[in-house]
Amino acid sequence: MKAPIGVGVLSFAHGHVGLYAEVMKHFDDVRLVAAYDDDPTRGQAVCAATGMRYTPHVEDVLDNPDVQAVMIGSETSRHEELTVAAAHAGKHILLQKPMAFTLDACDRIIAAVEKAGIHFSMAFQMRHDPANMRIREIVQSGILGDIAIIRRRHCIGVLLMDAFINGPTHWHLEADKNKGMFMDDAVHAADWFHWIFGKPTSVLAEIDNVITSIAPDDCGVAIYRFSKGEMGILLNSSVVLAAENTTEIYGRNGCLIQNYGDGPSCALPRPPDSPAIKVFRHGTAGWEPQDVPVPPGGQADRIRNVPRPWVDSLIHETPPHATAQDGRVATEMILGAYQSSETGRRVKFPL
Repeated sequence: MKAPIGVGVLSFAHGHVGLYAEVMKHFDDVRLVAAYDDDPTRGQAVCAATGMRYTPHVEDVLDNPDVQAVMIGSETSRHEELTVAAAHAGKHILLQKPMAFTLDACDRIIAAVEKAGIHFSMAFQMRHDPANMRIREIVQSGILGDIAIIRRRHCIGVLLMDAFINGPTHWHLEADKNKGMFMDDAVHAADWFHWIFGKPTSVLAEIDNVITSIAPDDCGVAIYRFSKGEMGILLNSSVVLAAENTTEIYGRNGCLIQNYGDGPSCALPRPPDSPAIKVFRHGTAGWEPQDVPVPPGGQADRIRNVPRPWVDSLIHETPPHATAQDGRVATEMILGAYQSSETGRRVKFPL
């Protein structure tokens, strides 16, 4: 695709898309054109800051010949509607997570994308984080040997924050728009597991409101089993304000520990000389710190890492970093966890 690429936005409901636009306004190979939002105050504010033309009508963006690609950041309940419309209009798409609430909706999105022959990518920022990229590289190198157990913590503290509860993204608390906080946030960790260890074979989970009643759920733990029998523990909570120890991976020949890598652990001052990742190999004298750059802006910088690879894949016509099928797998993993929690039984994949 020839640069500069004309980019539009379909809803700023998800705050990440506003950050994408803030980053992209400085790209020489992108021209931010127009944005639709059903909230005029929100839409006009972001457009004023990024130089886009605001419109309250979806068709003004999709019918605009200057718009070649769109970023969709609506409430999850509108993902199917807006993505299918954008595909029918022939626009390339970057879609916020999760892909949809149901696998049927995911399949309709995939069918529309394939029929249109467009470039489609999920906005899974964990794939663009230097630490996660290094973790994947280490696991795939085989130096840890056969993997026994993995624990991934992905936590935030938003349900303890008035600015979130009563702020512009309060739609996350509504079941008809977001299903639950585990659906919205644990999907990041689900994609992380799939990206590094492949598709799971089953899940056993507990998801519930433990200390709040603001959203449909505030905490969840899911234990996935993978093709070689590995156990993967996904720990997700929306009521964690401070933490460390994001990732633990234990194998036959060694182990890996990551202490800094999600919202709470990025928001607090990092102790001097603390490595993002350290590896211990059996038979060696001690931990081996890994040379991994840590984004100075913490979690916000991880979010800002999404647009550049997406634009590059459009210009160079290379495969997306996270495909529509990847989006479906992550959704299936989360839906399976909810099903297990609701029934009290292990759930096997595919659903």
